[in-house]
Amino acid sequence: NNNIAESIFTQLQLEEHPIPEWIVVGAGTGGTSATIGRYVRYQRHASALCVADPAGSVFSAYHRTGDAALTAPGSRIEGIGRPRVEPSFIRALVDRMVEVPDADSVAAMQALSQLLGRRVGPSTGTNFVAMLELAGEMRQRGEQGSILSLLCDAGERYLPTYFNPAWVQERFGDCAPARARVDALLA
Repeated sequence: NNNIAESIFTQLQLEEHPIPEWIVVGAGTGGTSATIGRYVRYQRHASALCVADPAGSVFSAYHRTGDAALTAPGSRIEGIGRPRVEPSFIRALVDRMVEVPDADSVAAMQALSQLLGRRVGPSTGTNFVAMLELAGEMRQRGEQGSILSLLCDAGERYLPTYFNPAWVQERFGDCAPARARVDALLA
């Protein structure tokens, strides 16, 4: 099928926790969050939808206020975050927004790339930060369950940029404190 939401739940059928507690996505236009949010509600799954929003994006402020006329500077994380609200972003379908600083997105991209043994891109790093935050909260409450996200961007295309320490330093500054935060969440 061509419905990403249906595919997600089909692939999870044999897992210990086949209905995820959380599904985490980024928002470029908002289409993926809308598709997944609609499917979850239509199927009456207990899953909650979290949108990981990079610094500079308008979506978190819009989610809080409902003011579609808001604008923001825009994101430095390629592929997600927007300076203006996109019509396909449906705030009523989003249960939670997590605002992610750029350095944390880059640090999480690096950490997840090491964990997986394959490079992922910065928007996947943004999602991973939100996943780690949600997992930490579940752990504190003694809850078990699955948290799902999409590997939305392969990292190979970012070798000259986000995987280049000089480029990262020039644009984002020292990401070492962010990496320490990510590593602490992974511990």
